[in-house]
Amino acid sequence: MAQPDAVPAVRLTEVRREFDGGGGVHGVSLDIRQGEFFSLLGPSGCGKTTTLRVIAGFERPDAGTVQILGRDVTRLDPRHRPTAMVFQRLALFPHMTVRQNVGFGLKAKRVAEPERSRRVRQALERVEMAQFAGRMPATLSGGQQQRVAVARALAIEPAVLLLDEPLAALDRKLRHQLQDELTSLQERVGTTFVFVTHDQEEALKLSDRIALVHDGLVEQAGPPSEIFQNPATRWAASFMGSANWLAGQVVAAAGERTAVALAAGPTIEVTGAHSHPPRLPAGAQVDVMVRPEHLLLTADTGTGRLPGTLVEARFMGSHIAARLTLEATGQQVHVNLPANGATTVELTPGRQVGIQPDQPHVHVYASTADDRQPTPDRAG
Repeated sequence: MAQPDAVPAVRLTEVRREFDGGGGVHGVSLDIRQGEFFSLLGPSGCGKTTTLRVIAGFERPDAGTVQILGRDVTRLDPRHRPTAMVFQRLALFPHMTVRQNVGFGLKAKRVAEPERSRRVRQALERVEMAQFAGRMPATLSGGQQQRVAVARALAIEPAVLLLDEPLAALDRKLRHQLQDELTSLQERVGTTFVFVTHDQEEALKLSDRIALVHDGLVEQAGPPSEIFQNPATRWAASFMGSANWLAGQVVAAAGERTAVALAAGPTIEVTGAHSHPPRLPAGAQVDVMVRPEHLLLTADTGTGRLPGTLVEARFMGSHIAARLTLEATGQQVHVNLPANGATTVELTPGRQVGIQPDQPHVHVYASTADDRQPTPDRAG
């Protein structure tokens, strides 16, 4: 269980690690709490693995500091940090048994018998692999090999377990199974997990909190629900899921409420929490974001609706994906409807319908400048 009031398991302060060919991180500050499952989420090349390697000590920062449990480890060798790492390529030794693989790190640290055997046995029991202790890695499935790699990392009893896209190479069904196992394991052992992934669904499912990484900076950090439902920037909104973007202009702003006239039709209202930045002046050009599941279809094309024409509707199992063309602008928008037939609109291509944004879920972003919000002194 996460301990928000304790000394952070990991604290990064203005960490920079840059490379001649580009990439790296450019001033990352993060607090990762003890006992939480924390994910670094972003596209390839964004800096998330560099951040993980800086925590592990495999990359030394050009500037900034790294603390683990309150101790400055910025210049400390990886072998002397209270961390362990699980890589995408598991690197199990093919000539060693499962037991020997799990005990390898303990042997390197000169942990004596019988303590070494006890910790190997305990680590294998935690990942439900004790019965395979005498097997060779080549005889195990991909999922079993992944469990052995995690057991090897846990055996040295790290304060922080670092996982670099460990499930990326597995097929979808096995990946989902191991996601469940990882969260259960983390809850049982209570170790801080720092998990790197490019998969939004995976991060949302696994994490207590997420840091969204983009171009070497933390774009936003917070609980999964906040990252998805209240994205701080245009980029975060687009990266975290399907989004419809509608042009608009602020016509009134009073207190916490902003009225926006959409180019495609009606005027909508948003609160300060859904306006980025929070107070946009009257006359400001804006981009309005609403996700497909937050657009409603009605037979009424009158006041407060965006008149449109249904292009197609496809059954997707969990929902019906509809594509429509807005009458005023010709722009296409996407709407996700319940698959249980709850919608009252006949889904026939060519039908005229009204499209109504679910206003509590609408977000507005300034469109005249880079909307990246300054990274706060510390995300976390």
